[in-house]
Amino acid sequence: MPSPKESSPNSTLMTVKRMSHKVLDHSQLSRSAKSSLLSTISFAAIFFIIYADIFVSNLPMHTIDLRSHEVLDHNHDQTQVPQEQIESTFITDQSTPQLSIQAKIEELEDEIRDPLVPPENATREERLVWFRRKLPELEILKSNNLSQQFHGRVLEFLNNGCSLQFYMVWLSPAKSFGEREFLTMDTLFKSHPQGCLMIISNSMDSARGYRILKPLLDRGFKILAIAPDFPFLVKNTPAESWLEELKSGRTDPGYIPLSQNLSNLIRLAMLYKYGGIYLDTDLIILKDFSGLRNAIGAESLDSESKIWNRLNNAVMIFDINHPILLDFLEEFATTFNGNKWGHNGPYLVSRVIARLERSGRSLDYNLTILPLKAFYPLDWIRIHRIFRKPERELESRAVEITLNELNARETYAVHLWNKRSRQLAIEEGSVMARLISEHCVICQDL
Repeated sequence: MPSPKESSPNSTLMTVKRMSHKVLDHSQLSRSAKSSLLSTISFAAIFFIIYADIFVSNLPMHTIDLRSHEVLDHNHDQTQVPQEQIESTFITDQSTPQLSIQAKIEELEDEIRDPLVPPENATREERLVWFRRKLPELEILKSNNLSQQFHGRVLEFLNNGCSLQFYMVWLSPAKSFGEREFLTMDTLFKSHPQGCLMIISNSMDSARGYRILKPLLDRGFKILAIAPDFPFLVKNTPAESWLEELKSGRTDPGYIPLSQNLSNLIRLAMLYKYGGIYLDTDLIILKDFSGLRNAIGAESLDSESKIWNRLNNAVMIFDINHPILLDFLEEFATTFNGNKWGHNGPYLVSRVIARLERSGRSLDYNLTILPLKAFYPLDWIRIHRIFRKPERELESRAVEITLNELNARETYAVHLWNKRSRQLAIEEGSVMARLISEHCVICQDL
């Protein structure tokens, strides 16, 4: 199997040694002050070239080796990652000339920069000043030549004989679309080989995004990464006025990265305008969703009544123009708060549906609340358990019991709570390892 083109530490060290020997030999040939100076300059220049090459080869860059279908460098959070924590490799296309060092650096700086993350510890007034200054950079809020093709591209894609239509949202850089995200797609197509998946994303609607998706595209699965037209998505919905207020600079985006709340809004608008199934990117899909309609899952129950006290918007299944989606959009626009985690996401859908149930109107909406085991069989506190390798016989039996429960008819997907579990290793023999081996199409290549 071909390997990525990169300089190993040993080969680089040998190169440095060989070059330094040449420089030392040169200085021994001439002991004049002028020769010594030239020797020093030569050594510095050679060292700079080598150092620059090492520096560039270790800048963060996420891609897939298309020759082996191996996903490389996926252990990144969806937000910014400190430069020193990222180790990655350039994969150079044999058909194109290698980018210059400066071009690579500029490309990566564009990829790392996230204009939607506000400064830390800023007051509301400071944040509004920052946001108004940043507004011209927020391309996602605008229509451009690519995004204006959005509706036509969506309709064309969904006219491909989709058994079901799925949506994901990715507002982070394409380089951070990693192993977990790829796993969600992989397990999705294991259960839904004739399904269609749209990834609503500016960064993934690119050459780099295509390289990431190519292992699945090569197997004939229907995937489209598409840059959204935000004004079109919210047009003629209650969120249209909210977007105008935001673009005017009068709405405080809050200290939570705006991309999180834009993702909450996009998923609602996509379901309202096109219908289908929204999925977060940190799920393992276990079963066919065909039997689900106008459904959302409970995340937690009241300890005494055993009635749900929180829903989650990580998985939502709704018909096109379903009235509950208009209620969600109105709630988003009228109660938006960018300083409370989950306020515009899980807590929003919980608030709206709780009001409907109190008023007795929920039956009019033909709405199904699925039990915890449907999508959230493990909460974020316990999720680490399914990553552990069983060390004793009792633990091995527990793995088998857990697998049997998850593969039972009631569980459609397992939410992995990426914020909690992203850095956990998938240990051999663990529940996670077993689920992957049973529910992936190409996970053996990862």
